[in-house]
This record gives sequence, structure tokens and C-alpha cells, in this order.
Amino acid sequence: MTIALVIAVLIAALLVYAATRPDRFRIQREARIDAPPDTVYRLLSDFQTWKTWSPWEGLDPNLKRSYSGAPAGVGAVYEWEGNRKVGAGRMEITGAVPASSVTIKLDFLRPFEAHNTTLFTLEPTGGATRLVWAMDGRNAFMNKLMGVFMNFDKMIGKDFEKGLANLQAAAER
Repeated sequence: MTIALVIAVLIAALLVYAATRPDRFRIQREARIDAPPDTVYRLLSDFQTWKTWSPWEGLDPNLKRSYSGAPAGVGAVYEWEGNRKVGAGRMEITGAVPASSVTIKLDFLRPFEAHNTTLFTLEPTGGATRLVWAMDGRNAFMNKLMGVFMNFDKMIGKDFEKGLANLQAAAER
């Protein structure tokens, strides 16, 4: 009985602690790319060019992709469906300022449902570009609970860092 009570109190404490975690999250990384902002912008605003730099390319050789809407910029849509490593989802460019920023509505459908906003901000620095890649979203209770045991910033940030390195290589070619 005492052991069960201790376990129940520990579980309750864990749930209360998880509930106190922030309701929103932001993951952000940045890089300096030795290419002008318009070159970087073209790679970001056209989903078909993401194959050259996205950190998730290659995780599923049978990845199904579809493109719709505008060919690039506002209204461009990219949908994917793949194995458990890439899941399924949809992205739509909702804001685009040439050589300055790209805003994307990002909807994950599988392996978990989530609705986030991704923002790429480009800033000229001499002949180079400072690129900031950020993702913002709501921290649902299950995410808060999982966040007690997992560091999402490190996990997703690692993908952002790989993508920025790939993007840098593609833009500097």
C-alpha cells in the first residue's frame, strides 16, 4: 500500500510539473551563407528545390511528394507521406518577401499531429546572408510531458543545423 501511494504521488508530481511547462515553444538556429539573399530566398521559396538541402531528404527512399498551388512563394504547397522517420504532413507558404523572409504553415499529420509556423528570415551582411530558421508552435500537454524526458530543441535543432549546412552548400555552389 505504501509503495503504491509513493508511486501515485510521484506520477501526480510528474503530471503537475509537466502542466507547468510553457504553452508555446520556439526552436531556432542560424547560419551565415556566402551567397546573396536572393539566391538563398530562391532555395527556400520553391518547395521543389528543398530536395537539394532539406535535412529530411534521404530518410525514406520511397517518400511520396506532391506539389500544388503556386509554383513558388505564397500559395505554394508541399505534401509528403513516408516511413516512420518522415511521417506525413503538409506545408504551405503563407508569407514571402523576396530576399527577406518566408513563412510556412506546417502541419504534421503522422506520426503525431501538430500545427506549427516556420519562419526563415534573411538578412544581408556584405555579400553574404545571415539566415535564421525558426519554428514556433503550441506545446500541448502530451508534448509538455514528453519534454520532461526529451529535449526537443536539441533533437529538432540538430535537423535544422544539418539543413542549414546543406542549404549553405547548395547556395554557395
